[in-house]
Amino acid sequence: MKARKEFKSMDKLRIEWYYKLPKRSHTYWMKTELLSVHEALLLEEDLIRTGRASSIEFYDEQDKEWTKKEIHSYLKAMETEPHEIEAYIDGGYEIASRRAGLGIVVYYKQSGQSFRYRVNEQFDFISNNNEAEFAALGFLLKVCEEIGIHHQRMIIKTDSKNLYHQASGEWPCYEKELSDWLDRVDASVQKLGLTPQYELISREQNKEADRLATQALESIDIQGIKESTNRS
Repeated sequence: MKARKEFKSMDKLRIEWYYKLPKRSHTYWMKTELLSVHEALLLEEDLIRTGRASSIEFYDEQDKEWTKKEIHSYLKAMETEPHEIEAYIDGGYEIASRRAGLGIVVYYKQSGQSFRYRVNEQFDFISNNNEAEFAALGFLLKVCEEIGIHHQRMIIKTDSKNLYHQASGEWPCYEKELSDWLDRVDASVQKLGLTPQYELISREQNKEADRLATQALESIDIQGIKESTNRS
């Protein structure tokens, strides 16, 4: 059994600085918890306004230091890339044919607009419904690479308890076929520089991805992007 890896990206920062009280020469070293990038920048501006903070430094989750110029360059670049990723995944299974239907819905922002990407796929030689759910996760990472999602945190929502607990590392994974899928997922996550955040949701909340998975088993291919104002 292999331990699951966790990969980080620059979407949270902490600030470290020295603070000087009025009319005193002594300084105090201080730091924040991890903040969103925008919160960190707002706090840094407020600290500067006090006139009592010095040597303000930014660090990401991997303890890499970022300059303010680098942060703004990163944010500017990300505006034209897909960001604020929220994905819904589902895998359906047909016992007689050993086929899986995979459904993916990805919500994201890009260039000031919100989008929804829906896609499904039929997958052969799957052993059971559990493996179908893991195959859906693998399919999602393939989709991420195709539409240019990289180097950021992303929320992945599933109604599969096994997938949720095993992909997040809360449960061990003993089944070889499932462990192999997780190894492939880890490799894709590392390649794309992503930090997955898994959420367990109800089947009702996942009905859009479930419908896509069912349509895949019915050999109805779905693929499309549209502007979106609401997320599931």
